[in-house]
Amino acid sequence: MSDTSHDISTLNGLIATTIDSVDGYTEAAKDSQSGRFGSLFTSRASERREVASRLQQEVTRLGGKAEDDGTVLAGAHRMFLNLKSAVTGQDDKAIIDEVEAGEDHIKAKYEDALADRALSPEVLQLIETCYGSVKAGHDEMRDIKHSMQR
Repeated sequence: MSDTSHDISTLNGLIATTIDSVDGYTEAAKDSQSGRFGSLFTSRASERREVASRLQQEVTRLGGKAEDDGTVLAGAHRMFLNLKSAVTGQDDKAIIDEVEAGEDHIKAKYEDALADRALSPEVLQLIETCYGSVKAGHDEMRDIKHSMQR
């Protein structure tokens, strides 16, 4: 059997980042004053849960233990966001700005993984499929952010 440790490690890194995204969207949905954005954030959180689940299933298939938590750094970032939202009065524009920054982060993580030619073709294909969802979320938040700028 081939060594799958690099595939598993890379997938687990993406799982942690994707779970961070779920948590970020969940927090943003709670903080949003706009019903439109609240439901959008809830929908994106659900979509990201599905992406994390697909990645977790692949880690298990490869014989690894799938990550089931986000990153420590994201936990600290969420605490900062909670403080910031209390200070800014949970302003939708501020929330969209933070969500879009998180989207830049997750998109970059997936792009780094896609550029990793040491990954197996099957894992690269899965990451590419999941990246489609990540990129769509990123682009939507970017477009919303730009539409709110005056």
